[in-house]
Amino acid sequence: MAEKEPKVKRTSGLTRLRNYFLTGFIITAPLAITAYLVWSFIGWVDGWVKPYIPSVYNPDTYLPFSIPGFGLIVAFFLITIIGFLTANFIGRTIVGYGETLLGRMPFVRNLYSGLKQIFQTVFSEQETSFEKVCLVEYPRKGIWALAFIATDTRGEVNHILTSQGHETVSVFLPTTPNPTSGFLLFVPKEDIHILEMSVEQAAKLVISAGLVAPEHEAMVEKLAEGKE
Repeated sequence: MAEKEPKVKRTSGLTRLRNYFLTGFIITAPLAITAYLVWSFIGWVDGWVKPYIPSVYNPDTYLPFSIPGFGLIVAFFLITIIGFLTANFIGRTIVGYGETLLGRMPFVRNLYSGLKQIFQTVFSEQETSFEKVCLVEYPRKGIWALAFIATDTRGEVNHILTSQGHETVSVFLPTTPNPTSGFLLFVPKEDIHILEMSVEQAAKLVISAGLVAPEHEAMVEKLAEGKE
């Protein structure tokens, strides 16, 4: 008797159509969201800046249509000029006098000092905010969480912990799927496990709730050596 040929599982047209749609959605959705956010930001800046631009310098006065992004260009130019003026002695004196006035306002001084410290940390050219990724046991032993190493613990917290025999590191533990919020933890150095993945790869892992995991470089190299 002739052997029966094995049945080949065929993909239905509806399944292929669904796969095509999901593939297209994965490609177009990030592009659409990015374009929407960029366009919204440009419109938000234009809405703030354009009303203060004299009509003689505003191209919308002469053209039958509005030019998106012109307010953003003007804002970028003005911010650069302010930075240039602040770099000299007179500019630093004026800024220092303004900060002194803000320092006398009870609520405003806390808000301003906090925001200034955040922006100086994020946009500092001398050091990177987060350089390494690590694993820490949180919220209890046996459960591991992804965290970003900020720096060695400083200030009063470091003084108190050091006096008790604890050498700690300040780490930022992000939440999923929004890594911009999270918890500041002071973890002993011996309890931190440094990872090889970059900060960008770790951020993708957090945002995707573990669905997008970066390949381990050592594992990839080992597989590549095995194929040779």
